[in-house]
Amino acid sequence: MLTFSDFALHRNLQRAVNDMGFEEPSPIQATAIPLILEGHDVIGQAQTGTGKTAAFGIPLIERVSNEGRVQAIVLTPTRELAIQVSGELRKISKYKRTRTLPIYGGQSIGHQIRTLKQGVQVVIGTPGRILDHLRRKTLRLEDVKMVVLDEADEMLDMGFIDDIKEILSYTPEERQTLLFSATMPNEILDLSRRYMNNPQTVAINRKEVTAPLIDQVYYKVLERNKLDSLCRILDSEEVGLGIVFCRTKRGVDELADALQERGYLADGLHGDLSQAQRDRVMKGFRDSSIELLVATDVAARGIDVGNITHVINYDIPQDPESYVHRIGRTGRAGRKGIALTLVTPREMRQLLTIEKVTKSNLQPRSVPTLAEVAEKQQMQWKEQVISVITSDDVDLSLFSSVVDDMKQEYSLERIAAAALHVAFSSTFQTEEEEVYNFGDTGASKGMVRFFMNVGRNIEMKPQDLVKEISETVGISGKSVGKIDIFDKFTFFEITEDAAPFVYEALRHSRVLGARVNVEPAKPRGKRE
Repeated sequence: MLTFSDFALHRNLQRAVNDMGFEEPSPIQATAIPLILEGHDVIGQAQTGTGKTAAFGIPLIERVSNEGRVQAIVLTPTRELAIQVSGELRKISKYKRTRTLPIYGGQSIGHQIRTLKQGVQVVIGTPGRILDHLRRKTLRLEDVKMVVLDEADEMLDMGFIDDIKEILSYTPEERQTLLFSATMPNEILDLSRRYMNNPQTVAINRKEVTAPLIDQVYYKVLERNKLDSLCRILDSEEVGLGIVFCRTKRGVDELADALQERGYLADGLHGDLSQAQRDRVMKGFRDSSIELLVATDVAARGIDVGNITHVINYDIPQDPESYVHRIGRTGRAGRKGIALTLVTPREMRQLLTIEKVTKSNLQPRSVPTLAEVAEKQQMQWKEQVISVITSDDVDLSLFSSVVDDMKQEYSLERIAAAALHVAFSSTFQTEEEEVYNFGDTGASKGMVRFFMNVGRNIEMKPQDLVKEISETVGISGKSVGKIDIFDKFTFFEITEDAAPFVYEALRHSRVLGARVNVEPAKPRGKRE
């Protein structure tokens, strides 16, 4: 099995990749990264969700130094993609400290010029704004070693072909050029013939990515209540054998320990276990002494257990292929299976990508309330007690004398209730989950009012904010109330039920490309 350590990356880069939770390269990464590291020009035919950003990002960060002017440039069709790619490259270069800068329209050009003067090694941007800097001579590309054209067909559709050609004229002829595109129209092929040197082609067929025919459900959960939400879901589901997927090995250890502490028959499986440890865990899973196998994607490969009833994505998969591989572990041989995915507010966009690529429609469910879990467990306790009463193989004589003594002083109903409490109370979590208490924010009745540290200075209009909230959090625009936009800040109201999700999704995120912070507002008249 190929791993990222097989690419002979610098230790700081390998450390960053490990932090990102990557264990095994996706198909396009496995093929493209070695070719790019060898210096080849590469044409990659792949869509969003295949892991293509890391496919060019990892070798790009490996090959640039931390000195000098701009050494690599990535062209993207939209500012949203520029921001996304920049964020990914920043994670990859976490320990190498390569400086990256996204450049796009709608953001202050003065800020971009100041950052470029301070020294940047990698620029990611839209063609129009990149050209603007080149013509102002605030961006120079004489030292560029690598050019990446990301989603080239989208740039073609948006009329950027002439801009791309002009930008390439500013770069050295002796450079490495990488082109990624979902489709390959003639104009893209002409571009590759004219500007690339004997390119190697890597193609990923996304038609093969289809989800199996099993029930697929998602729960929208808050990050701070994620473990409690999982436990309530487990307590309300009739799980025979289940695989719970985590993104990282550390996550597997932490979740397996937490589930064991709460009384679940759970154990972890990941790549750092010895073969003896792996065999022990798998034996327990096969004989049902372990009901919940907490695992990473790589560790779960090759598991052949036919009676898995549930696959639970505790951490949402990093790409649609991983999602399909994960949920394919259940519903085998005609058996009924269900796939449950926990989605935090920041992960709603990834869920939409998975649905689009796999042509699946995941059904939303609400996390069960404490009362609903109690009702479910009461039915289970009742069935267990009845099975003991009606069984001819159970000897109750040991306890009959105790009941005879106690019924002299207490009613049989109270004795039975107390016995159930002794038997089952330890399995029932009675603590309420931690919830946000926003306090008095000066909002209308039934609403929560928030403060955001941007306003008209990023050319934000009310409809822009409503769209951002609706798409990011996955809620109806009707959940957004009054919006007041000022020069450098904004107040907006959200319904109480949606407020925690909006708060987690938007705080320390980006709106229209600008980094923002969101906090509960202070009541009017109490602002500092």
